[in-house]
Amino acid sequence: MAGDRKREKPTVIFLDAVGTLFGVQGSVGHVYREVAQSVGVEVDPIALNKAFYQCFKAAGLPAFGVTDPITVRQKEYDWWKKIAIATFKQAGALPQFADFDGFFAQLYHHFSTTAPWFVYPDVRPALQRWRDMEIQLGILSNFDSRLYAVLDALELSHFFTSVTISTEVGAAKPDAQIFQTALQKHLCQPEWAWHIGDRFDEDYQAARAAGLRGIWLRRKETEYLNE
Repeated sequence: MAGDRKREKPTVIFLDAVGTLFGVQGSVGHVYREVAQSVGVEVDPIALNKAFYQCFKAAGLPAFGVTDPITVRQKEYDWWKKIAIATFKQAGALPQFADFDGFFAQLYHHFSTTAPWFVYPDVRPALQRWRDMEIQLGILSNFDSRLYAVLDALELSHFFTSVTISTEVGAAKPDAQIFQTALQKHLCQPEWAWHIGDRFDEDYQAARAAGLRGIWLRRKETEYLNE
C-alpha cells in the first residue's frame, strides 16, 4: 500500500537547495577569485575550484550537534573559514592576504546575497504549479543559516512553508534524522512525502531509506557548493 500511496499526489514535496533550486555562477573557484581580487589578491580560479572541492569534502558534513542559535551561527562561520583557509593555502595564495580575517568576513557575506547564485529556469514554474495543486513545499538542505537570506534575495522564500537545514537540526543528509525533522514540521508520514535533489546518495538514496519517495534531479553541472 505504501508503494501505491507514493504514486498519488504528495502532501509535501521537499527540495534540496544548491544544485536543485539554484546554482553557483560560473564556479566556486571563480567566485572566490572575484572576491579575492577586490582585496588585491590574484589566484587561478581553476586551481581554486579544484582545491575548494577537495577541502570541502575533507571537512565532513555541516552538522555540529548543537542547537543554540548563537553557537550554531559561530560554528557555521568557523567551519567555512577553515575550508577557505585550506582552499587558498592549497592553491598557493594564502600568503598574499594582508588581512585574511577581514577578507573571509566579506567572502562569507557574499554568499548570502544574490551575487554568486542563479535560479534554474525550471524552478519557479514548477514551484508555482505545485503550490496551485495545494501541495506543501519545504526545503531540506545541508546548507547553513545563510540560506534564509539567499531565499529572500532570490525571491523564492514565499513558496516554502518550512526550511530544514543540517546545521540547525544537528544532523545532515543522508542521516534519517533530518528527514524526520522536516516531516514533523508538516505533520506528514514519510510515504506521503517526496524529496527532490541533485545528489544520488544524499538526496535520492537517503530519502528512500527514510521512507520518502526520492527523486534524483540530474542537472548538467556536476559540482555544487554544498548539498
